[in-house]
Amino acid sequence: MLDKSSKIYVAGHRGLVGSAIWNNLLQRGYSNLVGRSHRELDLTDQLAVRHFFDEEQPDAVVLAAAFVGGIMANSLYRADFIMMNMKIQCNVISEAFAHGVKKLLFLGSTCIYPKNAPQPMREDCLLTSPLEYTNEEYAIAKIAGLKMCESYNLQYGTNYIAVMPTNLYGPNDNFHLENSHVMPAMMRKVYLAKLIHDGEWDKIRTDLSARPVEGVDGLASEEDILGVLARYGIENNKVTLWGTGTPLREFLWSEDMADASVHVLLNVDFSDIIGIEKYSSVHYGASTDGAVDRNHSAGRGGAIPELGEIRNCHINVGTGKELTIRRLSELVVEAVGFEGEVVFDASKPDGTMRKLIDVSKLHSLGWTHKVEIEEGVDRLFEWYKNSLEH
Repeated sequence: MLDKSSKIYVAGHRGLVGSAIWNNLLQRGYSNLVGRSHRELDLTDQLAVRHFFDEEQPDAVVLAAAFVGGIMANSLYRADFIMMNMKIQCNVISEAFAHGVKKLLFLGSTCIYPKNAPQPMREDCLLTSPLEYTNEEYAIAKIAGLKMCESYNLQYGTNYIAVMPTNLYGPNDNFHLENSHVMPAMMRKVYLAKLIHDGEWDKIRTDLSARPVEGVDGLASEEDILGVLARYGIENNKVTLWGTGTPLREFLWSEDMADASVHVLLNVDFSDIIGIEKYSSVHYGASTDGAVDRNHSAGRGGAIPELGEIRNCHINVGTGKELTIRRLSELVVEAVGFEGEVVFDASKPDGTMRKLIDVSKLHSLGWTHKVEIEEGVDRLFEWYKNSLEH
């Protein structure tokens, strides 16, 4: 069990997820935190990672660092996506084991599931059919990461847990139109269309100075600004969005994701996860004090006959709720106070029609989400406006 003085290393502590986990730990009184920027520590460098663990000797590790990008990046840099992520995971997990880390939390993504998985997607649909081709390399790396955690637990009796979050949104989100996710992109488009209609050019220029679009910033002419925004479907009191608006999506507030992650880190052990499935009557490697006995399965290669096959020990993290892209656009319009027109261009692709996860395992482990989508959209817009003022 980790106490308030335990040293916790958060890898990727400046990202959307890592920064939220860092703040959640601080709020709970866990102040002995360690973080390194990419410039300070390249996690793909095995020797550098080993030296870091030699020096810091953390009690627990949160592995939220990853090499990420959108559909275009995933398609163009396939070798980088599988190799960089595999290196990060192999280096951090192997050094955590070598240095006797008590608890490790690995963060993946629900893109690990098959393209045509039954909905809602349960943990046990992993590896049952082909993946989505456009992000196959990233998904395979994340599957390897969760399998590393599972396999170390089975062979060595470690306590490494993998969580798979759904689509996230929240503070520090990416609002760059060229490569942002659906909600922040939609929100910024609607906001800019409103500003154009209202003639608030100071605010438009501030927005583009903070986040230029195709190199066009707030110093450009009105003509150039209007031209580049039009290419992204942003016009005077009108926004054009891709697709039909009918696909369903699930969204989780990033601070809720962080709370779920920290809940799992502090309160959930590997034995709890296999115990809530068909193995509830068998205590895997448990010693009398509740800790996992490293010798129980040493050399057994995970072959514990009374438990049968142990797999899919990862945990889905989401809300278990979904809404259409069209409904999301209505919530964004309401939050922004936009009175113009939102048009869906059905000639453009919709993407996957449905991506909902089953969160019953997470609920059984004692955590449910707190921020509903209506409140979250309002909070994200407030954060975005504030980010432009500071």
